[in-house]
Amino acid sequence: MNRVPLRLAIAEAERMLADAGVASPRFDAETLAAQVVGVERGRLMMHPLVDPPVVEELRRLVARRATREPLQHILGTAVLGPVTVAVGPGVFTPRPETELLLEWGLRVLRDVRAPVVVDLCTGSAALALAVAVSRPDAVVHAVEADPTALTWARRNIDAHGGVVALHSADVRWNDLLVELEARVDLVLCNPPYVPDGTPLPPEVASFDPPGAVFGGPDGMEIIRAVVSASAGLLRHGGHLAIEHDDTHGETVPALLRRRRVLSDVQEHHDLAGRPRFATARRVPATP
Repeated sequence: MNRVPLRLAIAEAERMLADAGVASPRFDAETLAAQVVGVERGRLMMHPLVDPPVVEELRRLVARRATREPLQHILGTAVLGPVTVAVGPGVFTPRPETELLLEWGLRVLRDVRAPVVVDLCTGSAALALAVAVSRPDAVVHAVEADPTALTWARRNIDAHGGVVALHSADVRWNDLLVELEARVDLVLCNPPYVPDGTPLPPEVASFDPPGAVFGGPDGMEIIRAVVSASAGLLRHGGHLAIEHDDTHGETVPALLRRRRVLSDVQEHHDLAGRPRFATARRVPATP
C-alpha cells in the first residue's frame, strides 16, 4: 500500500473547502486532518505520510464540511476557554467570541471568595463549565428552557463531574431562581439576540436551533428579560455581562442604564472591533 503525503491531502481539502465558501479553509482542513490522524493540529507535520484509508476518511469529513455543516458538529465537540463540550443537532454551538465575555467575568471575580455565578441561556453549558473549571471554589448555576439543549447541558455537566447546578427554567419567569435573589456575584448570558429575518451563514441558519439564535423583531426580547432577572439576582456590587448582536452596541447599554439598580455600564468590542457584549454592576450598598 503506497503511503500518501499528508500535506498534499490537506492542500486538496483546503481547496475543496475554499471552493465551498468556508471562511477558514486552511484551519478547517488541518483540524479535520488532525481528527483523522489522531494527533493535535500542531503535530500534523510529524506524520508526513499516511495510508490511503486515512486520506479517504479525510475526504469524507471534508465533503461534510463543504455542505457547510459546522466543523464542531463533525468533530462532535466545541471548545470554550478551558473546557471542551459535546455539541450537535439541537444545541447552539459556542463561538470563540464568547471567550472575551468569559475572561471579563473571571477578572471581576478575581478578589471574590467562593463566588456565586449564574449562566442564563446556558445551551451546552460551555460557559458555566468554563467558569466552574477556572474557579473550582465557585458555586455555578446554569439555566436553560429548551428540552434538547438541556439534554446536551446535562451530558456535558456530568462529563465534568457535575460541577454545575442545572436548572430547567425560562429567563422570562417572574420567579426565576428566587432562592438566589440578591446573592449572585456574577450573571453571564449569551442569549438569542439576532433580529428575526437577519440573513445568516449556512452553518448558523441550517444547524443552530432558531430559538437559540433569534431574539424577536429587534433581537432584544430575551435580553430585556435577562436584564430584569439579573437586577433581582445580583447582590449589591455584583456584576452582569450580556453578549449581544453587533447592531446592539448602543441599545443594550442604554437598556442597562435605565435600570436604577445598575451602574458602571460599559460596552465591549470583539477582536474585529465590533460591539459584542455589555457589562454593568449592581449599585453597591450604601454605607
